[in-house]
Amino acid sequence: MKIGIITNLYPPHARGGAENVIVRTVEQLLGMGHDIFIITGQPKNKGSGISLTKTSIERVYRFFPKNIYFTINDYKYAWPVRLLWHIIDAFSFSGSSAVSSILADEKPDVVVTHNVKGIGLRIPGAIQAMHIPHVHILHDLQLVVPSGLRMFGQEKELWYSKPGYIIYRAICRARLGKPSLVVSPSQFLIDEHKKVGYFKDTDVRCVPNPSPKPSDVLRDPYRSGPLRLLFIGQLGYHKGLSFLLDAFSKYEGDARLHIVGGGPLRALVEERVQHDKRIVYLGYTPQEEVMKCIAAVDAVVVPSLCYENSPTVIYEALSAGIPLIASRIGGVDELIQDGKTGMLFTPGDETDVLRAIRAMDAEKDAFVTRGEVMRESVAPYSLAKYAERFVELLTEAIARSLRS
Repeated sequence: MKIGIITNLYPPHARGGAENVIVRTVEQLLGMGHDIFIITGQPKNKGSGISLTKTSIERVYRFFPKNIYFTINDYKYAWPVRLLWHIIDAFSFSGSSAVSSILADEKPDVVVTHNVKGIGLRIPGAIQAMHIPHVHILHDLQLVVPSGLRMFGQEKELWYSKPGYIIYRAICRARLGKPSLVVSPSQFLIDEHKKVGYFKDTDVRCVPNPSPKPSDVLRDPYRSGPLRLLFIGQLGYHKGLSFLLDAFSKYEGDARLHIVGGGPLRALVEERVQHDKRIVYLGYTPQEEVMKCIAAVDAVVVPSLCYENSPTVIYEALSAGIPLIASRIGGVDELIQDGKTGMLFTPGDETDVLRAIRAMDAEKDAFVTRGEVMRESVAPYSLAKYAERFVELLTEAIARSLRS
């Protein structure tokens, strides 16, 4: 099967979990003998035309969508500039024109879109206009709110912002059109889209993200000493990092908090390290070293304040037999069994997260004995099983397109 994959970000330009899932899926599909090509964006300084990179593994088409800035740099700009960027992204033909020319040459059996905001919202319409079977994969709330983020405690839209959101969603629904199939990693994400009018006449399936390949790096059977916690991910407010740091400063037990990643709150982390020797900042860690970091701790903390979809770090921790302390938010509790594979707490509640940390400290030895239970909890989400199911869905989408 010849499969075209379209995504706004693809390594080396990446933000995190979504790109990791795409890369792993591409590698698995190639290993199964499918013909894969990727279409993605790139910064303007890398060239404004379409470039093609071929390796022994993949071929990647990159182009700069004619807009104010490249999507990965959005945090650098004030809201009026970002608003203009969104308008250009919604109405410009730049991205759809580039994609149409590539698809005309490649002639794929099916096209899979991931996040396309930032390379052109007209892209799904261009695919459908060419009568190519189209499957869309959800990763976040980008089609519901412009930032893709919904923060805990801010669920109710204010009177002055609601009209703007209504217009935004109407445009996004029109641009998405009617894919042959929509796939979501969590039921939460499906429900949030349906609440605002998406997918009324579209087949939608819930298929959890693939877990990482089984790792030879597993936690030590037993270890003495303080409770070792790990935060790994983007150092941003929405990920709950500042909340976690404030709560941890009040923890009276013997514990260490290791932090891995980069982002806007790096300066805050470095400042806290100077004042609290229990906090260790390891900086950015290459993906191949991530599992070693996870296996070296007693629990991974996911303190998100934003509504998460299906965080990759949860799959990574459980696959190594490491429990989690996580916010009960979005699709998180679809993956973690409270008290069995981790501890859940109310987002943004310092008292509750401290309760969860104390409970983990009291039961850390018991969690060691549940390592196999945690690994088995993500076994159904293996990359091989995910890819097989994904190919089945693509085949269904192609057959449905032929019948219509």
